[in-house]
Amino acid sequence: MSDLSFQLSKALSAGRADGGRPASREEVLRRLLRKRAAAQRAGLTDQEAALRQQILWALPIRGESEVSGD
Repeated sequence: MSDLSFQLSKALSAGRADGGRPASREEVLRRLLRKRAAAQRAGLTDQEAALRQQILWALPIRGESEVSGD
């Protein structure tokens, strides 16, 4: 059974289009925005809504002192 788990893990890692873990928060947002746009074009409203929530979660949070200093 562990051999099967290893093969599945290896297949999943090899199947990632963008090469695995993103390098930065900006890269995460970039990927999510691309996926949301593709879902919108395909008419996948449920997936698009889920991606919107992920995008909101991934956005950087700025405190009031950071905002007023701009």
